[in-house]
Amino acid sequence: MARVSPSKLWPCASWKKIDMGGKSVVPWDAIYAALEKWRVSLGENPQAEVSGDGGGQLREPSVTTVAEHYRRNPWAVLASTILSLRTKDEVTLETSKRLLEKAPGPQELSALSEETIARLIYPAGFYRTKAASLKKIAAILLEQYGGEVPASMDALLALPGVGRKTANLVLIEAFDLPGICVDVHVRRISNRAGWLRSKTPEETEMILREILPRKYWKGINALLVLYGQNLCRPVSPYCSRCVIQAWCEKNGVTKTR
Repeated sequence: MARVSPSKLWPCASWKKIDMGGKSVVPWDAIYAALEKWRVSLGENPQAEVSGDGGGQLREPSVTTVAEHYRRNPWAVLASTILSLRTKDEVTLETSKRLLEKAPGPQELSALSEETIARLIYPAGFYRTKAASLKKIAAILLEQYGGEVPASMDALLALPGVGRKTANLVLIEAFDLPGICVDVHVRRISNRAGWLRSKTPEETEMILREILPRKYWKGINALLVLYGQNLCRPVSPYCSRCVIQAWCEKNGVTKTR
């Protein structure tokens, strides 16, 4: 893997150290510990207000919930991850349950018509496109992998409708393999805080793969998604309640709460 150019990292802030190569070093142990402590404190008080606008309680990301319910079944994780794209968590959970009851595996799904699949996963975002992708994926799994979901990044990326975010989630949640899932929250917070500088999710992932300790790869997405949904909002984040503000440069932030 090519090394990340120093230009992809923000100028050194007061909390950063410089390594022998002249690159800034992010204090990941402290940041991860603070996020974990925040998450645990919410879990210990289920009635606690999560977001600052009076709503929301601690919830695991929908794909993680599906993965745990189906005992890390790779097909269930793959299908629910595809449904989760541009879809609210509650809709993902509802549609995943409905689909997996009718199609607990590729064999069962391949017997369904595309129209039936679309009806089962409605109102997931782009449900007709996802129905077509799922139908094609089931056929490929049956023809090439004996009906099993492959535990390979390259093989997963070759499936219709599967990008790096989906592939990483499947590897992490279904196979307990290392991966870094990057969505809008991970990219926004990483750039806002000044841990890195990137323009796309894929670029963010490649940089994190080099600078983030491997022991934090699998957990960083769930923590930052929860944090981004509730405190580090896209507009007017709750900086007054931030547990990682000691390691944040607030890049691009013009208004806070």
